[in-house]
Amino acid sequence: MPHVQVVHTTRYSYVRPVRLMPHRLMVRPQDSHDLRLNEATLAVDPAPGSTRWAHDVFGNSICMLDWPAGMETASLRIVSRLDLSHYPAGPGLPRATLQPEAELFPFSYSADEVADLARLSERHLADPERQVDAWARRFVAGSDVGTLAMLEAMTHAIHQEFRYAAREEMGTQTPVETLSLGSGACRDFALLMMEAVRSLGLAARFVSGYLYNDEGGSSRGGGTTHAWCSVYLPGAGWVEYDPTNGLVAGRNLVRVAVTRTPEQAVPISGGFIGSGNDFAGLTVDVRVTVPGRAPVGRAGGSPGQDFLREAEPV
Repeated sequence: MPHVQVVHTTRYSYVRPVRLMPHRLMVRPQDSHDLRLNEATLAVDPAPGSTRWAHDVFGNSICMLDWPAGMETASLRIVSRLDLSHYPAGPGLPRATLQPEAELFPFSYSADEVADLARLSERHLADPERQVDAWARRFVAGSDVGTLAMLEAMTHAIHQEFRYAAREEMGTQTPVETLSLGSGACRDFALLMMEAVRSLGLAARFVSGYLYNDEGGSSRGGGTTHAWCSVYLPGAGWVEYDPTNGLVAGRNLVRVAVTRTPEQAVPISGGFIGSGNDFAGLTVDVRVTVPGRAPVGRAGGSPGQDFLREAEPV
């Protein structure tokens, strides 16, 4: 049961004072059986005039910040601190809880589940030459294909066969682009796996959060928010897969937001009233520590999963 501490600092700077528009934050995890939220604090400078909390359509915890009309500032600093206890399922639990009828692929979701999983099982992006289809089918060739073995093989294939390339630009590559380039950031790999399993008729979601425990120093995606996916399996529920690092069943992953698409999981979004030349810079610093283990983090520089659209002028 790892005890995980996260400090996520986002800093904006402006050439001259600007007026801040409302900002939307997704930085607070939902307390659950596998993730205990011991403490969560949020510090914002300059202080907003109002802070509102709500749940979005997926049940994620959303914070809305609004500043007094007419207030101007040359900087904005947002610091989210989390103290968590993580109870990862581990690779053995999906096998122990998977319903017998889902052990071999293909299988069908029950009538009760289909209605709720339908949109998450549909392809979202064009694949005119069926390149994603063909890539996904390599994992289900032959007879008596084990469902869990197939998903683990897909996870490890992305980890081993694609080059990880952190990218500062906003947005996510399409799966076709990722296949063509042979490289991508964590959000690109998550989307590729989502569309691949959706092409096989399985339901998948995008997951954004944090990566911890870099004992070997080889983890990819630390220092910013991280992205992976989850696949719904009868009996086992939503099983998490991190194709960037080849991780299965949520090990070393702290889930913060779960959405249908990557665009719905931006940790911090907002804007300011001013000209495009007023924006001077954005830095994101994520520090994830577990007592007795090597920290995962990197100061400054890349906004990572936060994207650049946080700083767009209005």
